[in-house]
Amino acid sequence: MSQPTPQANRIITLSLEPNDPQRLASLCGQQDEHLKLIESRLDVTLRNRGNVFQLAGPANRIKAAANVLEHLYRETAASELEADTVHLFLQESGLEALEEEEDGSGSSDEVIMRTPRTMIKPRGLNQQRYVSSIREHDINFGIGPAGTGKTYLAVAAAVEALNQQEVRRILLVRPAVEAGEKLGFLPGDLAQKIDPYLRPLYDALYEMIGFEQVAKLIERQVIEIAPLAYMRGRTLNNSYIILDESQNTTPEQMKMFLTRIGFGSTAVITGDVTQVDLPKGQRSGLIQVLDVLKDTQGIGVTHFAAKDVVRHPLVQRIIEAYDMFESQQEVEERARREVRQQERDARMQAREGAWDSSR
Repeated sequence: MSQPTPQANRIITLSLEPNDPQRLASLCGQQDEHLKLIESRLDVTLRNRGNVFQLAGPANRIKAAANVLEHLYRETAASELEADTVHLFLQESGLEALEEEEDGSGSSDEVIMRTPRTMIKPRGLNQQRYVSSIREHDINFGIGPAGTGKTYLAVAAAVEALNQQEVRRILLVRPAVEAGEKLGFLPGDLAQKIDPYLRPLYDALYEMIGFEQVAKLIERQVIEIAPLAYMRGRTLNNSYIILDESQNTTPEQMKMFLTRIGFGSTAVITGDVTQVDLPKGQRSGLIQVLDVLKDTQGIGVTHFAAKDVVRHPLVQRIIEAYDMFESQQEVEERARREVRQQERDARMQAREGAWDSSR
């Protein structure tokens, strides 16, 4: 397959109207922090004199930057612009989406999920693909770091399906393993112990349905939020099932969960393979199942990366820093193993030489 030809640098001029110094100051940010963020993310150069901006870079990148500037300038009419707003809009207008649309591999169809209290639009091309995959497959995996929206969007898809009477109930489950804490010391039964760890799922439901309606649906068992262990022995027909934090399942638990899925049901499994909290030596069921089912038809898999994070911009940089650190640790560990192996080989050869000379 031929590689796309790099685009030559271009310079365009953009005038933002009306010429309002206060709104322009809000757009640029303190010490031009907003402009610097756009430059860094889209790899363009921005210069301005008043409301006239000069944009330099490859054609597709300056087109994206111009769209971002125009949108953000409209935002300044209603409120002061924050760095978080710039970051989140860049997620929706990222260069990767623009490039794929231009070479024909992207999708021009807008993806929107409708819930009783709000409409939810995925941010960025990868989130759009994730939601489309959820709609097209009975079993879906969303793999990636925290803050990429994989669980939130899965809950939104479940609420939309329930609202449209495509399913009869929603089940939200997660394994009873937590980061560095011991459930046994907490009061109550297993469901009560794990309830605080399910809070993000509750929060998403409250936002999409409302507190009182969620309580009613839980009371009627239309919505069930429970530990993974409660799924054993059940067959779940006409249900929308979300398994969160699936990196903390064992292979046996993952197999048990997947074989609970009945007719008319959809399952979404979310997790981060870099955040396994299982006991040392225990393999993650999520890591295993991605190998087991990699060639199985009817299953969707979406991988998220640090660039897909829609939380504070620092979260993206933190994830990237950890990824670099862990990669370096792996390289150093491989080097140490090679040195140890060479030392063992040398000792073995020395013993064999001593044995031969003594005979």
